[in-house]
Amino acid sequence: MHSAAWVTLGITALIVAAAALGLLRVIFHLRAVRRTLGAVIGGVQAVAAQTSTVPVVVPSVNANLKPVRDFCESI
Repeated sequence: MHSAAWVTLGITALIVAAAALGLLRVIFHLRAVRRTLGAVIGGVQAVAAQTSTVPVVVPSVNANLKPVRDFCESI
């Protein structure tokens, strides 16, 4: 083989190695993002559970405040 062919193969090997290294870095970053998203999803679910909607409580609150409303209307 001519020296030009060896140089071409060497450059090609360097380019392929650089691309493979870049793809491995992307894989590791995506794994880290996946772990972080798992933690965020867990936090969001906890917040959603602690801040449930109030329509379940509203009727009992209205019933407890009925005497106050009646008094205010009588004034």
